[in-house]
Amino acid sequence: MNRATFRLRALAAFPFVLALVGHLTLLAVWDDRIPDTLATHFSGVDGGRADGFTGRTAFAVIGVALLIGLGTGWTVLVRRTALWGAWATAGFAGALLGLLLRANLDAVDPAQVVAPLTTLALGAAVATLCALAGWALTRLVPAGDGPDTSKVGPGASEGESDAPRLTLGASEVAGWTRATGSRPLTVLSVLALAAVPAGLVLAPWPGALLALLGLVVGVPGLALARVRVTVDRRGVTVRPSLVSRPRVRVPLDEVAGASVRELDTAAVLADYGGWGYRVRAGRTGVVLHSGEALVVRRDSGREFAVTVPDAGTAAALLNTLAERHGKV
Repeated sequence: MNRATFRLRALAAFPFVLALVGHLTLLAVWDDRIPDTLATHFSGVDGGRADGFTGRTAFAVIGVALLIGLGTGWTVLVRRTALWGAWATAGFAGALLGLLLRANLDAVDPAQVVAPLTTLALGAAVATLCALAGWALTRLVPAGDGPDTSKVGPGASEGESDAPRLTLGASEVAGWTRATGSRPLTVLSVLALAAVPAGLVLAPWPGALLALLGLVVGVPGLALARVRVTVDRRGVTVRPSLVSRPRVRVPLDEVAGASVRELDTAAVLADYGGWGYRVRAGRTGVVLHSGEALVVRRDSGREFAVTVPDAGTAAALLNTLAERHGKV
């Protein structure tokens, strides 16, 4: 992991650490004033009177899990231009947890606790201030460098005549397809989706958040956990194995050349900032595991990479098809 990536992730994680420390501190300081049952969901009418409740221990655990889950997601997936979003999310979640605790202090009957809409307004105000802080801190992270051509395999240089080719007759047509996936991402996505029904049986407020978090993490995660890569007359297409959308495609008329690159863990972290669908300066990629990757150079100079077995065959066929199309 290069220094810029480390700094970006540290800045994304920092507000969630602050929010977590604040949450635990308030739980400790107000320990003798927090009732055993807390009001955690409030009606939009009737002055914001409580209509959903959560046990004290469950509230503490869910709050910690929420901050850790959101913080982990933002830290792994954050982009330089979205750093403000990490700070806004941490500020809003931390503020709501603190305001809910404050509203329940010394409550004898949690049904009488009231949290008017001003509570959400205060949370939004904190989120706005945190977003501004995150935006200001963006200048501490340098913009990513362009593609590292020193790591490109044979045929990496644009227009290089010895790029791999697949021999085809003048009238022959060919296509190549291969499925590839990530077991850790599959397991994580299944666990996230399992949290959805679990959240629905809890009290409304924490249950809804847990179910929403499960859907936000689980659905796109499961879609990306196993993909199908296809090379044919249309170019390169990457889509989920189970459905046809969403998909990423590099049209054949935009292909300047293709090659194979071996990506170990260090290269994945340095070049793409981690696993999954990645967008960096000068390159994008679907990086699900270490190993060989098909690297496609566009006319614009940008790269698209996808980790897939038998990438050499895919690169050779793509170069042949692009040559026929008058591109290579």
